[in-house]
Amino acid sequence: MTTKGPESEHPSVTLFRQYLRICTVQPNPDYAWGLEQGGALAWGHPVVAPGYVITVLTWPGTNPLLHSILLNSHTDVVPVFKEHWHHDPFEAFKDSEGYIYARGAQDMKSVSIQYLEAVRRLKSEGHRFPRTIHMTFVPDEEVGGHKGMELFVKRPEFQALRAGFALDEGLANPTDAFTVFYSERSPWWIRVTSTGKPGHASRFIEDTAAEKLHKVVNSILAFREKERQRLQANPHLKEGAVTSVNLTKLEGGVAYNVVPATMSACFDFRVAPDVDMKAFEKQLQSWCQEAGEGVTFEFAQKFTEPRMTPTDDTDPWWAAFSGACKEMNLTLEPEIFPAATDSRYIRAVGIPALGFSPMNRTPVLLHDHNERLHEAVFLRGVDIYTRLVAALASVPALPGES
Repeated sequence: MTTKGPESEHPSVTLFRQYLRICTVQPNPDYAWGLEQGGALAWGHPVVAPGYVITVLTWPGTNPLLHSILLNSHTDVVPVFKEHWHHDPFEAFKDSEGYIYARGAQDMKSVSIQYLEAVRRLKSEGHRFPRTIHMTFVPDEEVGGHKGMELFVKRPEFQALRAGFALDEGLANPTDAFTVFYSERSPWWIRVTSTGKPGHASRFIEDTAAEKLHKVVNSILAFREKERQRLQANPHLKEGAVTSVNLTKLEGGVAYNVVPATMSACFDFRVAPDVDMKAFEKQLQSWCQEAGEGVTFEFAQKFTEPRMTPTDDTDPWWAAFSGACKEMNLTLEPEIFPAATDSRYIRAVGIPALGFSPMNRTPVLLHDHNERLHEAVFLRGVDIYTRLVAALASVPALPGES
């Protein structure tokens, strides 16, 4: 039972828990909240297009000729296997120690409410900034963002925001430090299909689909092990600096006693940003060719435009971000994001973006059972964003701006 009643709970925490109770789980998320949220706040507007709904909340700056600050958050979460949870994942249960259990507690409904509360605080205190601040709540990030940010950055509504810099999600850090991500690995989801001779399973049939698929699997897993060893051998490397791959699906066969003519395997590659994409695709082709005739692959997802946001003090955006963190005595650990976020689409259109979720001394539990966040960490995150947003929205005019 929670030790603190609603009457003693901070209003920001109450709002956070209310948001966590909204079921926006893929593959059938409830996105209706976006329209209601935009209307309720009055200073926002929904962008509605075929297949998706995006809510944009705007706080106009004092100089409309300057590029704006984009605070991006996604609205969906991944599925839940409730039997593995200690508490209902959509109850937003808070235990006696102040931990809030819910799907989305870390990824990333916490950030959504922290953005709102930080901007609300700045507005209520009477602050005004030269740059306009936009908060975007975008769908389908958890399934690739193809009906969300990937489409949105190509639309005139996005161009009208005139974004000059963006903040997006990061990860928790179990140490005292805060991780900030300046780039990310590119997701390549591939299906390898192998065809071969079918027949009765009692015979030694040659050139089967399974034999050839086995060769490809071995080649890819050998590459995986090589990258894993490279990561472990160099203490200066972080996970995002190497290419990872996992075998995620195996398909094929109709009966125990029938050798199938076709089998397939699905792999999730996360390609490091310094990899030669064309050469790597040729490597995939060679693994299939070496396995034998009738082995091919196709992409379910393929991102080939990794960008890096500058992290040196000569860059005005990084200087503002890191300077505000230094004033708050926050230790930053810049890294390449090991997975994929909406930031890749933002960076691909030339807008610098940093991934940052203000959660230190917190285990990484995104997509995990018993995902949780301590209310004190959440509230400190509101304080941190309040300072960061103020610093970024105060960056003076850059070359090309008024």
